[in-house]
Formats: sequence, C-alpha cells, structure tokens
Amino acid sequence: MRWSVGIEAEGDRVLSREEVVELADAVAASAGIATGIGTTRYGARLVVRAGGRDEAIEKATGEFGRAVAKAGLPSWPITRTDAVSEAEDQNEDEDLEQDHAPGGGG
Repeated sequence: MRWSVGIEAEGDRVLSREEVVELADAVAASAGIATGIGTTRYGARLVVRAGGRDEAIEKATGEFGRAVAKAGLPSWPITRTDAVSEAEDQNEDEDLEQDHAPGGGG
C-alpha cells in the first residue's frame, strides 16, 4: 500500500531558500516535496510503499535521512512524523464529497 509520510526536523538556525531547494531536489525521487524556507525547521512529505504505518514511517525516515545528507543539510533531530495511507486518504475524500453533496449533511 502507498503511504504519504510527513517528517520534520528542527534546529538552531534559519534555513535559506537554496538549502530547502536542495532538499526538494533530493526528495523528488520519492515523489517528495520539501518545506522550511526561512524557518528553523526543514521537512518533507514522501510517498513510500509499506504494509503498515510504522513500516511507512521507518522507510520514509530512511529516505529523508539520505535526502538530508545529499542536500548537505545539518542532521537535526526529527520532531514530527505523520503517515496517511492511500486508503485513508480516499476515505477522507469520500467523506468530504458526501458532506458537500445535496442532502449530504453539510
């Protein structure tokens, strides 16, 4: 199953645009996007295949670590992770559609 995993690390200095662009380039191979320009945090959302949430976070964390090293960023501690499966994401979309449909309760 495919999972969308968000990971964020926090450190002691503000990141430049160029640093986060390097991270974005490094996570692109994992259908990833990067965040953190002008903040003391950098993060990414990666897509991985895994059998469960813990496995997805573990795989994405490994990919994230490789991307951080490739981008030349400091190895800051991870402060946040989250994971959403493809199935969970589809269920949320269906719930939103039902809420906004005529007579759908929203």
